[in-house]
Amino acid sequence: MSELMWDSLDLMVMGMGTVFVFLALLVLATMAMSQIILRMPGTKELESSQAAAKRANNNDLSEIAAVAAAVSLVHKR
Repeated sequence: MSELMWDSLDLMVMGMGTVFVFLALLVLATMAMSQIILRMPGTKELESSQAAAKRANNNDLSEIAAVAAAVSLVHKR
């Protein structure tokens, strides 16, 4: 191959390597910040999936009632 092709291949590999390293550092920084925030006082632990589902089921009826009341109020106008 010509020297121009080798230079372009070298530039491509360096560019892709730079992007890969940046994205890897970004993932590591995000994970580190997440761990720092979770360790801070006053933050709640993550809800279990069962507790979240139970809470969602209890709120469904109140949300439905609120939407129904809003719709009836709008249609009365």
